[in-house]
Amino acid sequence: MHAKHHHHDHHPSHAPAGFDQAFAIGIVLNLVFVAIEAFYGWRVNSLALLADAGHNLSDVAGLVLAWGGALAGKVRPDTRHTYGFKRASILAAFVNAVLLLVAMGSLGWEALGRLQSPEPTQGWTIMAVAGVGIVINTLTALMFMRGRKDDLNIRGAFLHMAGDALVSLAVVVGGGLYLWQGWRWIDPVMSLAIAVVIVLGTWGLFKQSLHLLFDGVPASVNLAEVRRLLQSLPGVTEVHDLHVWAMGTSDIALTAHLVLSEQSGDTHAILHEAGHELHEHFEIHHVTLQLESASYAGQCALRPGMGCH
Repeated sequence: MHAKHHHHDHHPSHAPAGFDQAFAIGIVLNLVFVAIEAFYGWRVNSLALLADAGHNLSDVAGLVLAWGGALAGKVRPDTRHTYGFKRASILAAFVNAVLLLVAMGSLGWEALGRLQSPEPTQGWTIMAVAGVGIVINTLTALMFMRGRKDDLNIRGAFLHMAGDALVSLAVVVGGGLYLWQGWRWIDPVMSLAIAVVIVLGTWGLFKQSLHLLFDGVPASVNLAEVRRLLQSLPGVTEVHDLHVWAMGTSDIALTAHLVLSEQSGDTHAILHEAGHELHEHFEIHHVTLQLESASYAGQCALRPGMGCH
């Protein structure tokens, strides 16, 4: 006979809650600003304002996407989707990063084109409209600031809005320098510099979300340390079939097989301690453990990738 136990350690998610209002306000504010920026860009024949309006419109789409991912992650599991739709938040973070990279690529391409044939602009109008953009984008970014470290999806929304504020700031500085020195090339140069900064900041979000989409171990978890922790539990002689992955942008799951000695004692105490330690040290909220006797484990293929079922 062998001993087989399954333990599920359910803890409330540490994902930041209450961002529905932030998403709604951010989307409405940015839609209004896109309309204002596009109107004045057309009125004063400013390619910079029109390009930034298009960029801000892509950010509205990013906010809608991030909000959709957050809402999908709250859908309760059912018999067809036993984990629910938590992974939608990872997908939203990934697409958000792609959108931002594409938007910056477009902005950079437009800036290179304008460097070759700079055109005159109306500095005061550009500075005023872009100044409004700084205020709106900064306020929106601040609404997501507290959740940017705990949830990859919220971090994507924060980066989008913070990036917009930087772009608007560059447009203001460019407008001011144009008024001061008459440099037509200053606006595309500033746009290129900001695009590079935003791409560097977004690249990490892109890589991390892509990693999680393929069930990679979250960056906050050191797999070797997790293995050492489980092997240090009283009565545990071996750990195999250890898997750690992200269920969503703020939920981490773990499964493992623990081989117990003949003197392992109370298995419930082992399960309780394992769940508690994994939660405390690694923020792993969903833990499933299978406990095995040494004789049963000896009949299993304990080689990597050869699970015991």
